[in-house]
Amino acid sequence: MKPTTGEKVFYGVNYFILALAALSCLLPIVHIIALSLSGNEAITLGKVGLWPRDFTWTAYSKLIQDTNIVGAFRNSLVITLVGTALNMLFTILAAYPLSRKHFYARRTLTLAIVFTMLFTAGLIPNYLLVKSLGLVGNYGALWLPGLVSVYNLLVLKSFFENIPEELEDAARIDGSGEWRIILQIVLPLSIPVIATIALFYGVAHWNSFFNVLIYINDPARFNLSVLVQNMIQSQSLMSELAMLDPDAFRKLTPESIRSAGIMVMILPMLIVYPFLQKYFVKGMLIGSVKG
Repeated sequence: MKPTTGEKVFYGVNYFILALAALSCLLPIVHIIALSLSGNEAITLGKVGLWPRDFTWTAYSKLIQDTNIVGAFRNSLVITLVGTALNMLFTILAAYPLSRKHFYARRTLTLAIVFTMLFTAGLIPNYLLVKSLGLVGNYGALWLPGLVSVYNLLVLKSFFENIPEELEDAARIDGSGEWRIILQIVLPLSIPVIATIALFYGVAHWNSFFNVLIYINDPARFNLSVLVQNMIQSQSLMSELAMLDPDAFRKLTPESIRSAGIMVMILPMLIVYPFLQKYFVKGMLIGSVKG
């Protein structure tokens, strides 16, 4: 059908607002990229906008050579990959039985789990619990307390409930057990919502800052978020670089080094997100609407 004049105006206004919202997110990233690739003089004089001036890779090279950014990147990968794998494993194992109508005490357990989302113990009891388990200074302190997100569990449970029971009944007639049904029927049909929830967990682990600051004592085990934050707040970073390499120091400013660190931190998520974007909206809608 041909759109009416009112619909055209509505769509035009929507596109305009969405374009402004996209630019408000994109332009700061472009500016940070330009700062990280610009020379000292251009940044000092405030000439850098959306395009690098006096183009140089010095900030990235010195960041890699003279800081622990590579080690922090490796730590972030370990925290994110292992943490997301554990999260998905336990979320699936919790959501599947709660989605089965014949599961005993299904409603009671679901209400008990939702209760933990509404009422939490607080920071100090959580820290004392983690300490009593001997996890302080260990990445287990980052993985165990948030092993299952209640919100993600409910989304996945709702998705599983929408899978036709006839498929499972047919599989049971053929002799399949619960594990085979999960692995060969339920999970392949749940790829959109699984990819979406994995993205949620992955982004949360990659950006983890406060928990790392509280539970990890060894600076060598810090992730990118903590390292970049320390770089932004550090007053001695540039003096240390000046002592290590005076010639390179003349080409750098604190803004260029910090911008390079920020780009190293956000680049992996910017690369991964487009590959999962096609599952994002579909997974959220199917997992949240029943019927």
